[in-house]
Amino acid sequence: MIALALSGCASDPGPPRTARQALYGLGERAAEATLAAPVWRVPEGERVLLLAPTEVDAALSIEPEQFGETLTRALLAVDAGPQVLDWMPDRATRDVPDNQWLLESRLIAEGPALTLSDRRLLPYRLELALRRPGNDEPRWQQTLTGALDASAL
Repeated sequence: MIALALSGCASDPGPPRTARQALYGLGERAAEATLAAPVWRVPEGERVLLLAPTEVDAALSIEPEQFGETLTRALLAVDAGPQVLDWMPDRATRDVPDNQWLLESRLIAEGPALTLSDRRLLPYRLELALRRPGNDEPRWQQTLTGALDASAL
């Protein structure tokens, strides 16, 4: 009986079964990259991220709110991570504390789907940018690439 239970734990988990699982790893990678950006001048516990609405290419069949929630959860899951506000200041706003940064994200389809024997993969490019509110020029940018399992979306 114990051997049977242990063999079930060691089995291959297979492809992600839900969109949350499929996007979870991408959200974690995005959070790690954002928090490792060299622009931070305040201690980890004092950082505040203002999240701009996420842009998602329709070809990926992902709702922008769905990826935005995944990114927010990944940022909040970091030990001593930032405060995360789903709020974007007016473009003219310039008087914000030094610890507040605007995070912009764009998830773009990067070519046609790749068909494998057991699943389809959707190549993507995730563009991240940090900028100061009221300033149109990003102070940091990062691009992450990969492929999402279409069967989990």
